[in-house]
Amino acid sequence: MHAIYPLTLAALLFAVGVYGVLARRNAVAVLMAIELLLNAVNLNLVTFSSLLRDQYGMGQVFTIFLITVAAAETGLGLAIVLLLYRNRGTAAIDDARELGEDGALGMRRIPQQADGAGAARGAGAGPTSAPKAVTK
Repeated sequence: MHAIYPLTLAALLFAVGVYGVLARRNAVAVLMAIELLLNAVNLNLVTFSSLLRDQYGMGQVFTIFLITVAAAETGLGLAIVLLLYRNRGTAAIDDARELGEDGALGMRRIPQQADGAGAARGAGAGPTSAPKAVTK
């Protein structure tokens, strides 16, 4: 088997993945680019395992392990992106650089009033409700 074809394809996949990680602003696009990187590594592992005629098939074993890790990373990454979108209203990575109490969108949190004065504002203003976010 000629190794130049799968290795060239893996290099192209890796280059597209690196470009996607560095140039994209959307978190879902960055996750897809990371998957391209991992698939390029998988292709290299299988190619070299076949080329070296490994009797134990360690390239395939590492590939199965890496596919499992990639599936877990995708699930966790998508969960984080969904929570980020739900809380911030956008999946842009630049808006998520500050993850403290004050958001990157110019939102700051108003602390709750402990004396019950907030109860006059409505039913949702009790001590169990979350603090409201307002713009600066």
